[in-house]
Amino acid sequence: MALTLYSYWRATAPYRVRIALALKGLAYDYAPVSLPGGEQRAPDYLERNPQGLTPMLVDGDTAMTQSLALMEWLEETHPQPPLLPADPSGRQVVRAMAGIIACDIHPLNNLRIQQQLAAFGVSEADRQTWVARWMTEGFEALESLIAGHGQGFAYGAAPGLADCCLVPQVYSAERYGVDLSPYRAIRAAAERARAHPAFAAAHPDRQPDAPAPA
Repeated sequence: MALTLYSYWRATAPYRVRIALALKGLAYDYAPVSLPGGEQRAPDYLERNPQGLTPMLVDGDTAMTQSLALMEWLEETHPQPPLLPADPSGRQVVRAMAGIIACDIHPLNNLRIQQQLAAFGVSEADRQTWVARWMTEGFEALESLIAGHGQGFAYGAAPGLADCCLVPQVYSAERYGVDLSPYRAIRAAAERARAHPAFAAAHPDRQPDAPAPA
């Protein structure tokens, strides 16, 4: 199987999939897509990914999109090591954690939303307040779930799908200067995950399209 991941180094959605691929031990080619440069709206990209977002994972002639769906596909096609718990109740909790991040926090803070707010004349300071408001609300819910179910990682004692979502969102929160001090369980799980080789390999700064250090 030859996989190609279309990704932007700093975007959190492809960051999730990079972690999942690394956890599964799957090699892939990296195809950079500059979101600030608008490359996701190029006709050849839209032909394969009509929504014009990242990530896109290509397996042969099949192009697949949406980070949560991609990680579920990886779980189904390469079940070991697992990203989801074995029991239905545990899988529900992990999917809820992932949904809080990927469905409730991230869509309100990504690049196209920031660009639209700026186009509406919203100041940078007010955009920062917007970001912090939605991240804080989501982290408050996540903190309780991770505190109740984590055993080193976001759920249980091994890294999984929830951590694939959590670490990129913590990275984004740090970029925007969101105060994470109230979230002890989140910080502990993210720190533990970041020390794992799969998470380190997927870090934005280690991607081919990341800017060189100043």
